[in-house]
Amino acid sequence: MSHPHPELGPPPPLPKGALRITPLGGLGEIGRNMTVFEYGGRLLIVDCGVLFPEEEQPGIDLILPDFTSIRDRLDDIDAIVLTHGHEDHIGGVPYLLRERPDIPLMGSKLTLALLEAKLQEHRIRPNNLQVKEGDRKNRGPFDLEFIAVNHSIPDALAVAIRTPAGMVVATGDFKMDQLPLDGRLTDLRTFARLGEEGIDLLVVDSTNAEVPGFVPQERDISGVLRGVFSGADKRIIVASFASHVHRIQQIIDAAEEYGRKVAFVGRSMVRNMGIARELGYLRVPPGLVVDVKQLDDLPDDKVVLVCTGSQGEPMAALSRMANRDHQIRIADGDTVILASSLIPGNENAVYRVINGLTRWGANVVHKGNAKVHVSGHASAGELLYFYNICKPKNLMPVHGEWRHLRANAELGVLTGIPPNHIVIAEDGVVVDLKDDNVKIVGKVQAGYVYVDGLSVGDVTESSLKDRRILGEEGIISVYVVVDSSSGKIVGGPDVQSRGSGIDDKDFTQVVPKIQDALNKSFQDGVTEPHQLQQLIRRVVGKWVSDNYRRRPMILPVVVEV
Repeated sequence: MSHPHPELGPPPPLPKGALRITPLGGLGEIGRNMTVFEYGGRLLIVDCGVLFPEEEQPGIDLILPDFTSIRDRLDDIDAIVLTHGHEDHIGGVPYLLRERPDIPLMGSKLTLALLEAKLQEHRIRPNNLQVKEGDRKNRGPFDLEFIAVNHSIPDALAVAIRTPAGMVVATGDFKMDQLPLDGRLTDLRTFARLGEEGIDLLVVDSTNAEVPGFVPQERDISGVLRGVFSGADKRIIVASFASHVHRIQQIIDAAEEYGRKVAFVGRSMVRNMGIARELGYLRVPPGLVVDVKQLDDLPDDKVVLVCTGSQGEPMAALSRMANRDHQIRIADGDTVILASSLIPGNENAVYRVINGLTRWGANVVHKGNAKVHVSGHASAGELLYFYNICKPKNLMPVHGEWRHLRANAELGVLTGIPPNHIVIAEDGVVVDLKDDNVKIVGKVQAGYVYVDGLSVGDVTESSLKDRRILGEEGIISVYVVVDSSSGKIVGGPDVQSRGSGIDDKDFTQVVPKIQDALNKSFQDGVTEPHQLQQLIRRVVGKWVSDNYRRRPMILPVVVEV
């Protein structure tokens, strides 16, 4: 199994007759999925998603793939293929379309509808090319065949990409639920046919590669939900992903059975369920769904609220309820259902919300104490089954952290794929497919691009380091006025702090040290403000470190008069 090396340089020109595959996101992480395929000077992009920030990225709203390697080749893009409508696969599209708005978008009806609603907020009118399973379309040198796959959102698709260099099959996210709620199975017959034709490279979802066996069926949750509903005598609040139509359908069915009305809470939840209902993916009995404003007129035992926030997102509805910062106030006896899994990295945030809800008297039902979620990703047993059907010549695990990619690669070896035909890459690593073989040939820039409000890409790692220091260690400001002609201090030093944990009266100890250092500097002929600021930073920093073992941000200001 090949793997990336830090010494990799820029890739050479693409050899004639070769297909180049460059993942710009989704490898070594759960999210930000984006892969660029190149043949004959033309580009095809599969997915363009976002990654959600973690605690050590304060103030960040979203993390995008880095478009640097394709920015000067936007006119070479023949299409963006979208496998399904989850944010980690479509959330980055508006930011790429800002740079070239007319790139054709290919996806299923629901996927494009969810994306179109998002693009309206960005004032972008998309160039949509709707496809469905069984369709076969040509875009430039790419012959695309779309295959139905089962996932935790309707209308998910895999795509077979045929070029003169060979056929690549990209699964997108998938599992093999044999009794799906919508009856739409992962099309194993088509995958078997493609395997007979010859799959030169299989690009496969790795999220659950470490999990043995098979994913339980989505419909298994119905009985658990009915049990929770039957035992609840006050309000029921369900937190779920705003795109999990199948899960919301089961909530609606249970609400109907137990005579409760349903209200959607949260902008994305209201929008997405409205789209799913309008397109026929969500079946809602007449009069069952009510506006959240009508809840005050209903008894508690006749109410179900469906909201966002299952991952502990600070601004989502459930987190705000837990913090008493929402119009809906959690009351003693309410039942809260977290109908989702924990995305790696979100554990602390989710348990913080669970503790907050429990504090106000809620009974919290989650994956840890009830079977209220099943995964949307194939487990090891399904992946083995899948490889034996497809019989790929080469394998490239994607969509997962390093442990997931490695586990998926090992499953491939078990099914007979030679280790030297399995490539474990990371974001930015360039892989060429030529003469039935895959080979790592270089690396392009593929770092994090941070979205902070309206700012895209302006926040750097250095900025985040400053934010972390401010959040964890606080700030100390030092204000000094000096006479530029005499080289004497005429005002200050005035020392103040915020969040440093140091009492302001203690700074009287460091003021003489600042004065002595400045006077010595003046005697040595050093009067330039920037140099004086650096001197103050060193003096105060050493004093704080010696006395408090802390490292706050130190902001010196020297004013000349």
